Amino acid sequence: MGALTILAGLALMIVIHEGAHFAAAKAFNMKATEAFFGFGPRLWSTTRGETEYGIKAIPFGGYVRIIGMNPFEEVPVEEEGRTYRVAPFWQKAVVVLAGIFSHFVVAFIIFFVLSLAFGVVVLDDDGRVVPTTQVGAVSETLEDGSPTPALTSGIQDGDIIVAFNGNEVATWDDFVDSAKPRAGETVALTVIRDGTAVELTTTLVAEERPVIEDGQVVDDENGEPVTEMVGFFGVSPEVEREHPGLFGSFAAAGRDLVLALGQSVRGLWELVVNFGSVLTAAFGSNDEILDTVRPISPIGLAQIAGALESNLLLLALVNVFVGVVNFVPLYPLDGGHFVVALYEKISGRVPDVRKLLPVAAAVFIFLVTLGLLGIYLDIFKPLQR
Repeated sequence: MGALTILAGLALMIVIHEGAHFAAAKAFNMKATEAFFGFGPRLWSTTRGETEYGIKAIPFGGYVRIIGMNPFEEVPVEEEGRTYRVAPFWQKAVVVLAGIFSHFVVAFIIFFVLSLAFGVVVLDDDGRVVPTTQVGAVSETLEDGSPTPALTSGIQDGDIIVAFNGNEVATWDDFVDSAKPRAGETVALTVIRDGTAVELTTTLVAEERPVIEDGQVVDDENGEPVTEMVGFFGVSPEVEREHPGLFGSFAAAGRDLVLALGQSVRGLWELVVNFGSVLTAAFGSNDEILDTVRPISPIGLAQIAGALESNLLLLALVNVFVGVVNFVPLYPLDGGHFVVALYEKISGRVPDVRKLLPVAAAVFIFLVTLGLLGIYLDIFKPLQR
């Protein structure tokens, strides 16, 4: 169900993006002859008025064909007044930027709904989330594919850990500190499930983890992380939340959007500058770079789908990232079309778009390569939920 939510959300994201372009063009009486979801061969289409609507075979994107947006397109004289190219700058700007800003609007709405429905995560004085003793998620497999101790114990999302080997667990740190030195040992947990105490047993496995002090990874004299073997169970906690109410949720959504914008800009930059390393890692054995930066396709997003809250958050972040990518001022991205229109406005000259074709080709090849690389990684080196 979670995977279907993600895939439906991605499809809706494309429809909203192209719908924003289409609505803006129609508002300014520009003629849009096609509005399609996907690319490639037609699977289905219908014509309503002057526009053909439909679905094509390759579902990675969509487009709206507005006459005159392609500078090489020949347009009948009687329709020239309805072309994109003769529209004033402000109308061109609205048309090309509408798709971009649709992503930010959708993300803001999702952040608002999440804040209103689930609350806002509480941070401590150091900016770290405050965990509770309630189980938020259960990991199912270890790196070798075997089940985690958590899965074999029968612990469930929502269980509240109250004791470990007979000792009270008051905080999440109590649980972590109790499990750390017991790699390979059989341990007993007491959890509260639906108001009833449940006793669980399992054997912890040994995992190599970096040493963390005061929230920071400890490095050795060579700058390498210091690691230790610890007992691993395989659960993550729910975090403490507060409910800010209607108006507080607006403010929280705005903060989340700004934070996501910053993360997306940094993520895109890291993806570009580390593209060679990611490409090498994809077909090699050194996967370290993939732990920090990697492309991800709809296949990967579906793989890491989970509960409704996490799926909605994931869709919000994807919307922001796609909006940031489209805002890049390179032709043929929406940001590139905006820059061309801005150049026309400032210089009073129509640029020779043919000179931008090498840039357009490079951008197209980069994005296609990135997409194919994401699909390859998601199939052969999938993310772990």
